[in-house]
Amino acid sequence: MNKFSWIILSLLAGCFLPIQAGLNARLGKAVESPVYASLISFAVGSVALVVYILATGQQVSWAGLRSAPLHVWLGGVLGAFYVTVVVLAFPKLGPALTFGLIVLGQMVISLVLDHFNVLVMQQQAINIWRIVGVVLIVAGVVIIRKF
Repeated sequence: MNKFSWIILSLLAGCFLPIQAGLNARLGKAVESPVYASLISFAVGSVALVVYILATGQQVSWAGLRSAPLHVWLGGVLGAFYVTVVVLAFPKLGPALTFGLIVLGQMVISLVLDHFNVLVMQQQAINIWRIVGVVLIVAGVVIIRKF
């Protein structure tokens, strides 16, 4: 796929996050447990991934899986943390503030990862324009919170 396709898919994924949060929050109310709602969300997502894998004939490197460092398994823990926090925060903060703060957090840690060349393909130093971008996000979150 070309870069434009990845841009569209990334935008679409971003659009789906607040919808997913709203649906998971409602599921949390229905089952009377945000943590169970997160577990159910992951279970349904896992089933969807298995169907996709079977439908597309995806392959896995079992040798690569066995040799992967232990810290890469934290991705699942971080995903569970994220989904559970969103299920809890979404009804209290609303979609705009919840995701404004999430985007802010994503941008700050992304700048740090880029700057220190951690988990990225190419190092990109923090500069004034990147900081201005984060400040603008903070301003947006403040405006969303105030109005």
